[in-house]
Amino acid sequence: MIGRLNHIAIAVPDLAAASARYRDLLGAQVGPPQALPEHGVTVVFIDTGNSKVELLEPLGADSPIAAFLARSPGGGMHHICFEVPDIRAAAATLAAGGARILGDGTPRTGAHGKPVLFLHPKEFDGTLIELEEV
Repeated sequence: MIGRLNHIAIAVPDLAAASARYRDLLGAQVGPPQALPEHGVTVVFIDTGNSKVELLEPLGADSPIAAFLARSPGGGMHHICFEVPDIRAAAATLAAGGARILGDGTPRTGAHGKPVLFLHPKEFDGTLIELEEV
């Protein structure tokens, strides 16, 4: 069902500082900040050639990333994202297998303008999984 790894997401307390570290210390190509109010985050994507790293900063106090950073103030890995060819078919297969899809199970538009879903971390060894339709 899953295809290639699209990105690994890291929650950070300071997006500008984290972006500068990746750019200045690692020589990474860092994209511009992108506010995603529907998801409660501001993101920056770092191109690694074969995948991406997504840096996430809370956009408001109600952001799920704010809650994550309250538990882990220094930041850390938030989720991994895999590509799928048909997100609705993937959701149906996962639901039939007993996996919990977060929210109401309806795909939302993600940072790349494509439908995404998140799967409960308890289903995948403590790791939040995002699926993105390609």
